Amino acid sequence: MSDGKKPGVDDLVGFGMDFIYQAGESAMAFYGKGRPQVKFDQGVVTEAEIQLTELFKGQLHQHFPEHKLFSVDEVNQAYSHEGKRYLWAFDPLEGVANFQAGIPLWGLSLALLENFWPVFGVFFMPATSDLFHARAGCCAYWGRREITIPSSDGINDESMLLTYSRFHQHYRSTFPGKIRSLGCTSAHLCYVAMGRADAALIANESFQGLAAARVIVEAAGGKFSRLDGSEFFLNEYLDGQKIDDHLLVAAPDNLPLVRKCLKRVE
Repeated sequence: MSDGKKPGVDDLVGFGMDFIYQAGESAMAFYGKGRPQVKFDQGVVTEAEIQLTELFKGQLHQHFPEHKLFSVDEVNQAYSHEGKRYLWAFDPLEGVANFQAGIPLWGLSLALLENFWPVFGVFFMPATSDLFHARAGCCAYWGRREITIPSSDGINDESMLLTYSRFHQHYRSTFPGKIRSLGCTSAHLCYVAMGRADAALIANESFQGLAAARVIVEAAGGKFSRLDGSEFFLNEYLDGQKIDDHLLVAAPDNLPLVRKCLKRVE
């Protein structure tokens, strides 16, 4: 900070919120600009991701030059002091297929950790103006509205499970309700956090992609679990390795109910 004062949590959260809005505005310049003659335009996605990442690097260096940015190219595990104890995880584009095709379910996520304990997470969907955010151990919000996962009444034919696109190739399901893929993992998790879906099954994710959504889901009363029922600890993936396990996210009481409905066939 330019005045030499050590930043407090409010300063850091304010920086993150201001940046995510700025980055969302920049991302909209690329939104839906993929070439219609190709099924997936990697070029426009890559250009947008590079520009947004460089924007964050510049802003972080200007405001908090000692802070670290999570990178898959280096091991991120080391206890530190002063400014270097802060680590930011920025995912510039989630739901990239939707983004390049002009489908509004995509977003940007940003999380802050202090000596690898989560502090803050935000997920912003610029095309719909939906903003989800939370401080660890506090409340979760959709905009200014507090959100929590509703008390569990079990699962039934009105329940919803959000999942990834190739779910039906990998699972046999007796889930009684609707199963949908909306094409954006963090959106799936935020919809669970606000009670619009009962659970989410996620696959092929990373620390960078889940860092912000973890804070939001847990602040809303949800939990991440492996499909065998064992505990999942996101910080085990701070070295950037891909998360090979499929994960189930729901209210704690719903986890075993949904798990019983899913049988992996591969």
